[in-house]
Amino acid sequence: MPVIDCDPETARQRLREAGVEVQPGNTDHERWRAAYAGATAVAYDGKVVVQGGDTARLEGLVRPTSNGRAHVYFDGAARGNPGPAAVGYVVVTDGGIVAEGGETIGRATNNQAEYEALVRALSVAADHGFDEVVVRGDSELIVKQVRGEYDVNDPELREYRIQARELLAEFSEWSISHVPREINDRADQLANEALDDA
Repeated sequence: MPVIDCDPETARQRLREAGVEVQPGNTDHERWRAAYAGATAVAYDGKVVVQGGDTARLEGLVRPTSNGRAHVYFDGAARGNPGPAAVGYVVVTDGGIVAEGGETIGRATNNQAEYEALVRALSVAADHGFDEVVVRGDSELIVKQVRGEYDVNDPELREYRIQARELLAEFSEWSISHVPREINDRADQLANEALDDA
């Protein structure tokens, strides 16, 4: 449960600018609360507490804008094709890991899980306010589809590709490239840990 030391009024303004509805607090100690992307932020004097399953996107909106460049790693995993599936992602800057996460997504094919991981990773990077993203994944198919080098015949994957391209368009600069699995090991580990814990 991340605790963010910040000015609650500034954080409230950032949330409103992102289109997140901010509600009054439930107790005398809560200044306000807001729900976004499956998590809830509760403001107190001098801090905001974020709680929920995957808090990275909401944290990105509450924290001061990061700007600059982020390196984004993504990986999806499915046990069976389709089968139980999970995603993992890591957002990194020169200062270290900004956000990382892994969670199950129900039943999916491996390619659907890869795309879902990419979409979640890009959403987190966008919510953290980065201007530029350098995206890396170990699925050559997904990377080449997003870059437009391969056609997308599956209607569901086509929807994911559109979603990924729309998210990439939010950044002033972006690139996406295929890397070997060992370069993408943390995202892979997070996806597989989520499956192991399910």
